[in-house]
Amino acid sequence: MNDSFSGKNGKVKVMYVRGDDNKDDKNNRRSDKKRPANRSNDRGDKNARWGDKDLPHRPVRSANEKPPRSPWQAKLQDVSEPEPFDHGGISGKSQIDPAQLRRQREEETKVYGENACQALFQSRPDAIVRAYFIQSVTPRFREALRWMAANRKAYHVVDEEELIRVSGTEHHGGVCFLIKKRGGLTVADYLAKAGKSDCVLALENVGNPHNLGGMMRSCAHFGVKGVLLRDPDMLESGAAIRTAEGGAEHLTAIGIDDFPQALDLFRRAGYTIVTTSSHKGTPLSEAVLPAKTVLVLGEERDGLSDVTMKQSDVSVSIAGTGNVESLNVSVATGILLAEWWRQNASR
Repeated sequence: MNDSFSGKNGKVKVMYVRGDDNKDDKNNRRSDKKRPANRSNDRGDKNARWGDKDLPHRPVRSANEKPPRSPWQAKLQDVSEPEPFDHGGISGKSQIDPAQLRRQREEETKVYGENACQALFQSRPDAIVRAYFIQSVTPRFREALRWMAANRKAYHVVDEEELIRVSGTEHHGGVCFLIKKRGGLTVADYLAKAGKSDCVLALENVGNPHNLGGMMRSCAHFGVKGVLLRDPDMLESGAAIRTAEGGAEHLTAIGIDDFPQALDLFRRAGYTIVTTSSHKGTPLSEAVLPAKTVLVLGEERDGLSDVTMKQSDVSVSIAGTGNVESLNVSVATGILLAEWWRQNASR
């Protein structure tokens, strides 16, 4: 149906389009045959229509709700997912099952601090699993970076905040290595390799990692190669290795279960067991420290136990003013080892 109107510019032809409501019965019957049966009820809406202009009813989403990326995601978006496994601050995806990752974490530790990491790379680079650096230290680790790239060792250049998260400390020194732990030797294995002049540091319940680090540094300086303690992993802590400033790489941990029994094994191998006391014993300046010595030091607060003191062959003390009860265990270790070195370095 159309009409024509006359205007200034000539005739204008107007066409009328019949709407749905004005369709005759014949057209309605024809459209009904094309419409799928009962489709309007699939979503529970009787008024839903499937014409070109009318769409099926859809659920209304809130303003903050994101639409699903696919129908499959829509079906699964309400399914709860298991909590992700804690990788101990180490980023990256892994296909290894959580149980295996836990076993790996027990065999690994974090080392940080520039001197500690440089010494570790020079001593045992194959122990490195992964490395993290801030940009400013990378020029000083150029050799390590080249080696890791050539040997397919993962390394990451990260910002300060990320390195704090990975290392677990603000005192990271700009670098953190994830490494394989060395573990400890048995007393028998250590004695099989010991030389004629050998001082072993035996620690009874010394646990402060900063004290351990200071003691390891003194040990490396004065030529001590073995440290006897119940838990060898204590020498592998990040804080202890950082404080040792590279000294940890020159030491071997000797793991034991029975402290007095281990001392007895060393005595049978020709070592002299030397204990320390704040108030009793021979002044260090007068004591003789043999070439083969086990120097025993106790926990920071209570010192050596009575059982260990009974194992002593020689007991020494470090003279002072008496203004304080005793020296820090790390400081005392440095003084005692300096005297052993003085007496035996020329032998």
